[in-house]
Amino acid sequence: MTKGKEARVTIALECTGCTRGWISQNFFSGIHRYITRKSRRNTPTQLELRKYRPNCRKHTTYKEIKK
Repeated sequence: MTKGKEARVTIALECTGCTRGWISQNFFSGIHRYITRKSRRNTPTQLELRKYRPNCRKHTTYKEIKK
């Protein structure tokens, strides 16, 4: 029998380290997001990870956003 709330949920992580808009090389950096899953029981707070950002070619901080 299944419960009302699932233990694992799909979340989106959005880059917070880079600026949104034009950067020095005159191209639009845009918003970069990762999609992943997390356990509600083990991680009840918002998730924050350091992941690779391809546009900037470096690791930046990604925070969980509301969907």
